[in-house]
Amino acid sequence: MSRRGPVLPEVTLSGEEREQLERWVRRRKSAQDLALRSRIVLACSTGASNTEVAQRVSVSLPTVRKWRSRFLESRLDGLVDEPRPGRPAVIGIDQVEQVVVDTLESTPRHATHWSRSKMAENSGLSASTVGRIWKAFGLKPHLEEGFKPSNDPLFTEKVYDIVGLYLNPPESAVVLSVDEKSQVQALARSQPAFPMMPGVPERRTHDYVRHGTTSLFAAMNVADGTVISSIHRRHRAVEFKKFLQKIDKTVPDDLAVHVICDNYATHKHPSVQTWLAAHPRFQMHFTPTYSSWINQVERLFAEVTRELLQRADHRSVQALENDLR
Repeated sequence: MSRRGPVLPEVTLSGEEREQLERWVRRRKSAQDLALRSRIVLACSTGASNTEVAQRVSVSLPTVRKWRSRFLESRLDGLVDEPRPGRPAVIGIDQVEQVVVDTLESTPRHATHWSRSKMAENSGLSASTVGRIWKAFGLKPHLEEGFKPSNDPLFTEKVYDIVGLYLNPPESAVVLSVDEKSQVQALARSQPAFPMMPGVPERRTHDYVRHGTTSLFAAMNVADGTVISSIHRRHRAVEFKKFLQKIDKTVPDDLAVHVICDNYATHKHPSVQTWLAAHPRFQMHFTPTYSSWINQVERLFAEVTRELLQRADHRSVQALENDLR
Protein backbone atom coordinates (compact mmCIF):
# COMPACT_ATOMS: atom_id res chain seq x y z
CA MET A 1 0.00 0.00 0.00
CA SER A 2 1.46 3.38 -1.03
CA ARG A 3 2.16 5.93 1.66
CA ARG A 4 0.35 9.23 1.29
CA GLY A 5 1.57 12.59 2.59
CA PRO A 6 -0.49 15.27 4.26
CA VAL A 7 -3.25 16.89 2.23
CA LEU A 8 -1.99 20.12 0.66
CA PRO A 9 -4.10 23.25 1.02
CA GLU A 10 -5.53 24.18 -2.35
CA VAL A 11 -4.18 27.31 -4.06
CA THR A 12 -7.07 29.08 -5.77
CA LEU A 13 -6.39 32.30 -7.65
CA SER A 14 -8.76 35.11 -8.45
CA GLY A 15 -8.64 36.62 -11.92
CA GLU A 16 -6.79 39.69 -10.68
CA GLU A 17 -4.23 37.61 -8.78
CA ARG A 18 -3.52 35.40 -11.78
CA GLU A 19 -3.16 38.42 -14.04
CA GLN A 20 -0.72 40.08 -11.61
CA LEU A 21 1.36 36.93 -11.19
CA GLU A 22 1.62 36.46 -14.96
CA ARG A 23 2.60 40.11 -15.32
CA TRP A 24 5.41 39.66 -12.80
CA VAL A 25 6.64 36.63 -14.72
CA ARG A 26 6.59 38.42 -18.10
CA ARG A 27 8.04 41.79 -17.13
CA ARG A 28 11.69 42.06 -18.15
CA LYS A 29 12.44 44.53 -15.34
CA SER A 30 10.85 42.48 -12.57
CA ALA A 31 13.13 41.24 -9.81
CA GLN A 32 14.11 37.67 -10.68
CA ASP A 33 13.23 36.45 -7.19
CA LEU A 34 9.70 37.83 -7.54
CA ALA A 35 9.32 36.24 -11.00
CA LEU A 36 10.39 32.84 -9.59
CA ARG A 37 7.94 33.06 -6.69
CA SER A 38 5.16 33.94 -9.12
CA ARG A 39 5.95 30.87 -11.25
CA ILE A 40 5.84 28.67 -8.11
CA VAL A 41 2.40 29.96 -7.10
CA LEU A 42 1.04 29.62 -10.65
CA ALA A 43 2.28 26.03 -10.75
CA CYS A 44 0.70 25.33 -7.36
CA SER A 45 -2.64 26.67 -8.63
CA THR A 46 -2.80 23.82 -11.16
CA GLY A 47 -3.26 21.33 -8.31
CA ALA A 48 0.25 19.89 -8.61
CA SER A 49 2.01 18.59 -5.52
CA ASN A 50 5.00 20.35 -4.00
CA THR A 51 7.33 17.72 -5.48
CA GLU A 52 5.87 18.17 -8.96
CA VAL A 53 6.13 21.97 -8.69
CA ALA A 54 9.74 21.71 -7.48
CA GLN A 55 10.64 19.59 -10.51
CA ARG A 56 8.69 21.80 -12.91
CA VAL A 57 10.21 25.09 -11.71
CA SER A 58 13.66 23.58 -10.91
CA VAL A 59 13.78 24.63 -7.25
CA SER A 60 14.08 22.77 -3.96
CA LEU A 61 11.10 21.25 -2.17
CA PRO A 62 11.44 23.53 0.90
CA THR A 63 11.34 26.57 -1.42
CA VAL A 64 8.00 25.46 -2.84
CA ARG A 65 6.60 24.81 0.66
CA LYS A 66 7.73 28.24 1.83
CA TRP A 67 6.12 30.27 -0.97
CA ARG A 68 2.95 28.19 -1.09
CA SER A 69 2.36 28.87 2.60
CA ARG A 70 3.40 32.53 2.32
CA PHE A 71 0.92 33.06 -0.50
CA LEU A 72 -1.91 31.30 1.31
CA GLU A 73 -1.19 33.41 4.38
CA SER A 74 -0.75 36.87 2.84
CA ARG A 75 -1.70 36.41 -0.83
CA LEU A 76 0.27 38.63 -3.24
CA ASP A 77 1.80 40.68 -0.43
CA GLY A 78 3.41 37.52 0.90
CA LEU A 79 5.60 37.21 -2.21
CA VAL A 80 7.30 40.56 -1.63
CA ASP A 81 10.45 40.63 0.49
CA GLU A 82 9.88 41.74 4.05
CA PRO A 83 11.69 44.85 5.24
CA ARG A 84 15.21 44.04 6.36
CA PRO A 85 16.33 44.95 9.86
CA GLY A 86 18.60 47.94 10.26
CA ARG A 87 18.55 51.69 10.31
CA PRO A 88 15.63 53.09 8.29
CA ALA A 89 16.31 55.47 5.44
CA VAL A 90 16.63 59.05 6.62
CA ILE A 91 16.51 60.69 3.16
CA GLY A 92 13.05 60.88 1.68
CA ILE A 93 12.15 60.56 -1.97
CA ASP A 94 11.00 64.17 -1.92
CA GLN A 95 14.49 65.32 -0.90
CA VAL A 96 16.09 63.26 -3.66
CA GLU A 97 13.63 64.69 -6.19
CA GLN A 98 14.33 68.24 -5.02
CA VAL A 99 18.11 67.78 -5.45
CA VAL A 100 17.61 66.47 -8.98
CA VAL A 101 15.17 69.25 -9.91
CA ASP A 102 17.43 71.98 -8.49
CA THR A 103 20.44 70.54 -10.32
CA LEU A 104 18.63 70.47 -13.66
CA GLU A 105 16.55 73.64 -13.46
CA SER A 106 18.50 76.18 -11.41
CA THR A 107 21.96 77.57 -10.73
CA PRO A 108 23.48 78.62 -7.41
CA ARG A 109 23.83 82.25 -6.46
CA HIS A 110 27.05 83.85 -7.74
CA ALA A 111 28.03 80.71 -9.69
CA THR A 112 27.37 79.16 -13.09
CA HIS A 113 26.89 75.56 -11.96
CA TRP A 114 26.36 73.45 -8.88
CA SER A 115 29.13 71.85 -6.84
CA ARG A 116 28.56 69.19 -4.21
CA SER A 117 29.26 71.64 -1.40
CA LYS A 118 26.90 74.29 -2.81
CA MET A 119 24.13 71.75 -3.34
CA ALA A 120 24.70 70.36 0.16
CA GLU A 121 24.31 73.85 1.61
CA ASN A 122 21.20 74.43 -0.49
CA SER A 123 19.51 71.11 0.29
CA GLY A 124 20.61 70.54 3.87
CA LEU A 125 22.11 67.15 2.95
CA SER A 126 25.74 66.13 3.21
CA ALA A 127 28.08 66.56 0.25
CA SER A 128 28.60 62.79 0.04
CA THR A 129 24.84 62.25 -0.12
CA VAL A 130 24.54 64.79 -2.92
CA GLY A 131 27.34 62.97 -4.74
CA ARG A 132 25.52 59.63 -4.44
CA ILE A 133 22.28 61.16 -5.76
CA TRP A 134 24.08 62.70 -8.73
CA LYS A 135 25.83 59.41 -9.46
CA ALA A 136 22.54 57.49 -9.32
CA PHE A 137 20.93 59.86 -11.85
CA GLY A 138 24.02 60.32 -14.03
CA LEU A 139 24.36 64.04 -13.28
CA LYS A 140 27.77 65.73 -13.68
CA PRO A 141 27.35 69.50 -13.25
CA HIS A 142 31.12 70.08 -13.43
CA LEU A 143 31.27 68.85 -17.04
CA GLU A 144 30.18 70.61 -20.20
CA GLU A 145 30.49 70.03 -23.93
CA GLY A 146 30.38 72.51 -26.78
CA PHE A 147 28.59 72.31 -30.10
CA LYS A 148 28.19 74.39 -33.24
CA PRO A 149 25.31 73.50 -35.58
CA SER A 150 25.97 73.79 -39.29
CA ASN A 151 24.00 76.42 -41.18
CA ASP A 152 24.82 74.90 -44.56
CA PRO A 153 21.62 74.57 -46.64
CA LEU A 154 23.21 71.56 -48.41
CA PHE A 155 24.35 69.89 -45.20
CA THR A 156 22.62 66.56 -45.84
CA GLU A 157 23.77 66.31 -49.45
CA LYS A 158 27.39 67.05 -48.56
CA VAL A 159 27.42 64.56 -45.70
CA TYR A 160 25.99 61.85 -47.97
CA ASP A 161 28.62 62.68 -50.59
CA ILE A 162 31.60 62.51 -48.21
CA VAL A 163 30.42 59.49 -46.22
CA GLY A 164 29.73 57.75 -49.53
CA LEU A 165 33.36 58.32 -50.53
CA TYR A 166 34.52 56.84 -47.23
CA LEU A 167 32.33 53.74 -47.40
CA ASN A 168 32.24 53.10 -51.13
CA PRO A 169 35.13 54.86 -52.90
CA PRO A 170 35.02 55.01 -56.72
CA GLU A 171 37.03 52.50 -58.72
CA SER A 172 40.34 53.60 -60.25
CA ALA A 173 40.44 56.56 -57.88
CA VAL A 174 42.08 57.67 -54.65
CA VAL A 175 40.16 59.53 -51.94
CA LEU A 176 42.29 62.04 -50.02
CA SER A 177 41.25 63.85 -46.86
CA VAL A 178 43.08 67.18 -47.09
CA ASP A 179 43.60 70.05 -44.67
CA GLU A 180 46.23 72.34 -43.16
CA LYS A 181 47.28 72.57 -39.56
CA SER A 182 48.22 76.21 -39.63
CA GLN A 183 50.12 78.41 -37.19
CA VAL A 184 51.91 75.54 -35.46
CA GLN A 185 54.09 77.32 -32.91
CA ALA A 186 57.67 76.51 -32.01
CA LEU A 187 57.47 76.97 -28.24
CA ALA A 188 60.37 76.76 -25.82
CA ARG A 189 59.65 76.52 -22.10
CA SER A 190 61.43 79.12 -20.00
CA GLN A 191 62.82 76.40 -17.70
CA PRO A 192 63.64 72.72 -18.21
CA ALA A 193 60.93 70.30 -17.14
CA PHE A 194 61.16 68.41 -13.86
CA PRO A 195 61.14 64.69 -14.75
CA MET A 196 58.49 62.28 -13.58
CA MET A 197 59.15 60.42 -10.31
CA PRO A 198 57.19 57.72 -8.45
CA GLY A 199 54.05 59.43 -7.22
CA VAL A 200 54.95 62.74 -8.89
CA PRO A 201 53.98 63.61 -12.52
CA GLU A 202 56.25 65.46 -14.91
CA ARG A 203 56.11 69.20 -14.21
CA ARG A 204 56.55 72.04 -16.69
CA THR A 205 56.54 75.81 -16.38
CA HIS A 206 53.45 77.56 -17.67
CA ASP A 207 55.42 80.28 -19.50
CA TYR A 208 57.31 79.87 -22.75
CA VAL A 209 59.07 81.75 -25.54
CA ARG A 210 57.70 81.78 -29.10
CA HIS A 211 60.22 81.09 -31.86
CA GLY A 212 57.95 81.34 -34.91
CA THR A 213 55.26 79.31 -36.66
CA THR A 214 54.86 76.92 -39.55
CA SER A 215 51.98 75.14 -41.28
CA LEU A 216 51.55 71.43 -41.93
CA PHE A 217 49.71 70.47 -45.15
CA ALA A 218 48.47 66.87 -45.18
CA ALA A 219 46.51 64.62 -47.54
CA MET A 220 45.53 61.32 -45.93
CA ASN A 221 44.51 58.39 -48.08
CA VAL A 222 41.30 57.23 -46.39
CA ALA A 223 41.75 53.70 -47.73
CA ASP A 224 45.13 52.89 -46.18
CA GLY A 225 46.06 55.86 -43.95
CA THR A 226 49.17 56.86 -45.91
CA VAL A 227 49.89 60.59 -45.90
CA ILE A 228 51.24 63.05 -48.43
CA SER A 229 52.53 66.09 -46.56
CA SER A 230 54.28 69.39 -47.01
CA ILE A 231 55.45 72.09 -44.63
CA HIS A 232 55.25 75.78 -45.51
CA ARG A 233 55.98 78.87 -43.48
CA ARG A 234 52.90 80.62 -44.86
CA HIS A 235 49.34 79.53 -45.43
CA ARG A 236 47.99 81.05 -48.64
CA ALA A 237 46.48 79.95 -51.92
CA VAL A 238 50.01 79.85 -53.38
CA GLU A 239 51.10 77.23 -50.85
CA PHE A 240 47.88 75.23 -51.28
CA LYS A 241 48.37 75.12 -55.05
CA LYS A 242 51.94 73.90 -54.53
CA PHE A 243 50.56 71.16 -52.30
CA LEU A 244 48.05 70.13 -54.98
CA GLN A 245 50.93 69.94 -57.43
CA LYS A 246 52.79 67.62 -55.05
CA ILE A 247 49.70 65.41 -54.80
CA ASP A 248 49.48 65.38 -58.61
CA LYS A 249 53.08 64.17 -58.87
CA THR A 250 52.68 61.56 -56.12
CA VAL A 251 49.41 59.91 -57.18
CA PRO A 252 49.75 57.63 -60.24
CA ASP A 253 48.50 59.25 -63.44
CA ASP A 254 45.88 56.56 -64.10
CA LEU A 255 43.94 57.33 -60.91
CA ALA A 256 41.30 59.98 -60.39
CA VAL A 257 41.78 62.12 -57.27
CA HIS A 258 38.89 62.98 -54.97
CA VAL A 259 39.88 65.70 -52.49
CA ILE A 260 37.83 66.23 -49.31
CA CYS A 261 38.52 69.61 -47.71
CA ASP A 262 36.84 72.40 -45.78
CA ASN A 263 35.58 75.78 -46.96
CA TYR A 264 38.70 77.81 -46.17
CA ALA A 265 39.10 80.69 -48.64
CA THR A 266 42.44 79.45 -50.01
CA HIS A 267 40.76 76.24 -51.19
CA LYS A 268 38.41 78.25 -53.44
CA HIS A 269 40.83 80.95 -54.59
CA PRO A 270 40.65 81.81 -58.34
CA SER A 271 44.22 80.62 -58.88
CA VAL A 272 43.33 77.27 -57.33
CA GLN A 273 40.19 77.05 -59.46
CA THR A 274 42.25 77.74 -62.57
CA TRP A 275 44.71 74.98 -61.64
CA LEU A 276 41.87 72.52 -60.99
CA ALA A 277 40.32 73.32 -64.36
CA ALA A 278 43.63 72.38 -66.00
CA HIS A 279 43.74 69.09 -64.05
CA PRO A 280 40.32 67.48 -64.57
CA ARG A 281 41.21 64.28 -62.70
CA PHE A 282 40.95 66.29 -59.46
CA GLN A 283 37.45 66.56 -57.99
CA MET A 284 36.84 68.67 -54.89
CA HIS A 285 34.34 67.70 -52.17
CA PHE A 286 33.73 70.44 -49.60
CA THR A 287 32.55 69.65 -46.08
CA PRO A 288 29.47 71.46 -44.74
CA THR A 289 30.14 74.69 -42.85
CA TYR A 290 31.22 74.21 -39.22
CA SER A 291 31.63 70.48 -39.85
CA SER A 292 35.35 69.83 -39.88
CA TRP A 293 34.65 66.73 -37.74
CA ILE A 294 33.66 64.87 -40.91
CA ASN A 295 37.14 65.33 -42.42
CA GLN A 296 39.20 62.31 -41.34
CA VAL A 297 42.53 64.11 -41.57
CA GLU A 298 41.49 65.98 -38.42
CA ARG A 299 42.16 62.75 -36.52
CA LEU A 300 45.71 62.81 -37.85
CA PHE A 301 46.17 66.39 -36.64
CA ALA A 302 44.74 65.43 -33.24
CA GLU A 303 47.36 62.67 -32.94
CA VAL A 304 50.13 65.09 -33.98
CA THR A 305 49.00 67.49 -31.27
CA ARG A 306 48.69 64.84 -28.57
CA GLU A 307 51.84 62.87 -29.39
CA LEU A 308 54.20 65.70 -30.37
CA LEU A 309 53.07 69.25 -29.74
CA GLN A 310 51.45 69.28 -26.29
CA ARG A 311 54.74 68.62 -24.48
CA ALA A 312 57.09 69.87 -27.17
CA ASP A 313 60.06 72.13 -26.49
CA HIS A 314 61.33 73.57 -29.78
CA ARG A 315 64.02 76.26 -29.81
CA SER A 316 63.54 77.02 -33.52
CA VAL A 317 61.06 76.59 -36.35
CA GLN A 318 63.54 74.30 -38.11
CA ALA A 319 63.54 71.92 -35.12
CA LEU A 320 59.73 71.93 -35.09
CA GLU A 321 59.55 71.19 -38.81
CA ASN A 322 62.04 68.34 -38.49
CA ASP A 323 59.91 66.74 -35.77
CA LEU A 324 56.75 67.18 -37.83
CA ARG A 325 58.36 65.47 -40.80
